[in-house]
Amino acid sequence: MPSEPQPAPYLPDPRIETIAEWIGDPVAPAAFPRHQLRWHNRRWAAAVGLDGFDETRWVQHFGQFAPLPGNLPQPLALRYHGHQFRTYNPDLGDGRGFLFAQMRDAGGRLLDLGTKGSGQTPWSRDGDGRLTLKGAVREILATEMLEALGVDTSKTFSVVETGEELWRGDEPSPTRSAVLVRLSHGHIRIGSFQRLYALEEKAHLEALVAYCLETYPGSPPPPGAPGREEPAVILLHQVVERLADLAASWMVAGFVHGVLNTDNMNISGESFDYGPWRWLPRWDPRFTAAYFDHSGLYAFGRQPEALLWNCAQLAQALSMLVETAPLVAALDRFGPLYQQAMGRRFTARLGVESRGPEQDAALIQAAERAMVETGLAPEQFFFLHRAARNAGEDDFGTLLRLHAPTVAADDAFWRQDAPPGVLIDEVERIWAAIDQHDDWSELHAKVEAIRDLGRHLG
Repeated sequence: MPSEPQPAPYLPDPRIETIAEWIGDPVAPAAFPRHQLRWHNRRWAAAVGLDGFDETRWVQHFGQFAPLPGNLPQPLALRYHGHQFRTYNPDLGDGRGFLFAQMRDAGGRLLDLGTKGSGQTPWSRDGDGRLTLKGAVREILATEMLEALGVDTSKTFSVVETGEELWRGDEPSPTRSAVLVRLSHGHIRIGSFQRLYALEEKAHLEALVAYCLETYPGSPPPPGAPGREEPAVILLHQVVERLADLAASWMVAGFVHGVLNTDNMNISGESFDYGPWRWLPRWDPRFTAAYFDHSGLYAFGRQPEALLWNCAQLAQALSMLVETAPLVAALDRFGPLYQQAMGRRFTARLGVESRGPEQDAALIQAAERAMVETGLAPEQFFFLHRAARNAGEDDFGTLLRLHAPTVAADDAFWRQDAPPGVLIDEVERIWAAIDQHDDWSELHAKVEAIRDLGRHLG
């Protein structure tokens, strides 16, 4: 999605109904004891024509989940399987969320409204189907920061506090509850394909490929690619392209998602489903976000590998429809595409020009060494050296000057002491103000600072 949403009329288009019979289950939202609006993303509400709601109507639709006009008559909890930390789990699905609505934006793209914490579904297993308010606040911060840094991410659309006390083993309890609505380009996961493959539902697998190609249009495979006319091969090429770029965008952002299971991987290539995320306090490929990731499987530096592995699981599912060789050829593009995206995104964040694969790679390597040596957090490092400012006489400074455009960053924004960031200590401080004093001012101030960063980064 573009960083600055464009206003649009409300254009409902619940296309998921064409595959709803086998992709999900109709469910009812939970009846919450209280509905207090805490977050209303007016920028993105305007992009889907929903900015005209007053608070009462907003809560009716995004807290009580009255159907939107012309949209899904009942929420749909999607079915999927997935590899969780490389172990296959067939007992997954939307356990505390559902797909609520679909509509078009100003560019004609189909967007979804999905939930988190909206109650139990047939896929809840032993879970209560709820979300903590702290989890919702953390998702606001993650999505706003990633959007500002140019990452293709879901948007936190709404947060309604729901008045229940929740007990969680990984945070002080009882804790406050909320229901969150996210806006994204889609909710079809790699795990959605894995489920159909495991159940040998070939006709449905073909139909899902067709749905995704129509819903998430992309570029065709490169000339000469084997099987480039096959729908399944076309889809895999598109997903490889999107996830290679997503991996690069996380690395350049200094972001650690934490849980890169195949049920957390969207076919649309968006970053979403935020749990134990972190931003790097310093450049460290071994840094992990999830306290339960004991082996470091999803450590910062292993994220590209994890996304390629997930693409391979999609290829495995698609092998029911086509020969293996063209799928392997699509997977082989991941590495070069990732390197291209790293060069493009790294130089863009530094505010300098790309000079081609070799010079860009040399600049990235020198920058990584410099970050390790200085111990600076990535956001501080990129801010300090924006548009080749403060380039020293070391290898990084020399390479940085070679990439510098003619105009340096001289706006007052770049003369601040430091840019906005969301390291864990600040996240905890923002939450403490809300939890202890019901003071939301720090959150709103942080979001405005983050959006200002996004405007200056362009």
